Amino acid sequence: MADLENRIKKDIVDAINNDKLVLPTLPEVALQVREVAENPDSSVQELAKVINNDAAMTARIIRVCNSPLLRGSREITNLPMAVGRLGMAYTANLATGLAMEQMFQATSEMIDKRMREVWQSSTEVAGICHVLAAHYTKLKPDQATLAGLIHQIGVLPILTYIEENDVQINNIILDNLIDVMAPAIGSYILKKWDFSKDLQIVPKEHCNFKRQVPAADYADIVMVAKLQSLVGTEHPYTKKDWSKISAFERLGLDPEVDMNEAEDLTDEMEAAMALLQ
Repeated sequence: MADLENRIKKDIVDAINNDKLVLPTLPEVALQVREVAENPDSSVQELAKVINNDAAMTARIIRVCNSPLLRGSREITNLPMAVGRLGMAYTANLATGLAMEQMFQATSEMIDKRMREVWQSSTEVAGICHVLAAHYTKLKPDQATLAGLIHQIGVLPILTYIEENDVQINNIILDNLIDVMAPAIGSYILKKWDFSKDLQIVPKEHCNFKRQVPAADYADIVMVAKLQSLVGTEHPYTKKDWSKISAFERLGLDPEVDMNEAEDLTDEMEAAMALLQ
């Protein structure tokens, strides 16, 4: 079994070094949205026009605007109003996140199931990230949400490799492969996608529990959100001594406190997760 794991690792590393690893590509609508949002001369109308080409995304963004999380004094009934309320950057991050869901699908049943599980857990972490950023930092909740959604993006090429090569593999070996390889691959993908540096480091750094940085960043938020999402499970991370994880201190959070027991935060987290599912 170790031979199989080592062979897969070697194949994937060789593919990365030779620029032959099949990387996931951002859906077209996400690429267009980011391009428009990053152009200082773009208008709300231009961004709305790009998103309007995707009816499902348009409906979801309007729904987000009218959700308990972001609801204003009047109901949002069309996309330009929604973009106007959210702002260009927030809308672009949300649209990118929503578009990414379609990447987490496969043709073989086992891999498709695993991809959907990864997306499901990513949306849970992203919902907690939104609330943490809003309540405990000056960081942007929309960017924190996107950080939560992309923290496991490195899993995709590994699962794609296994599917395309029809590798017969058990869950223990697959989990090991993902734990060892996905963080670095994830940061590699985000660099290729030209994401901002503070997001590029998230896949690699969110599981570096000894990290020391001067102030809370998106990797810290994802780390704490990930740990909070695992409360009550048997995951190995729950066995760690969280009091030694300095990210909690940077966020001003008590590692002993279960956020799920804070009623106002629970409602917000559930609302944030619901938007992404």
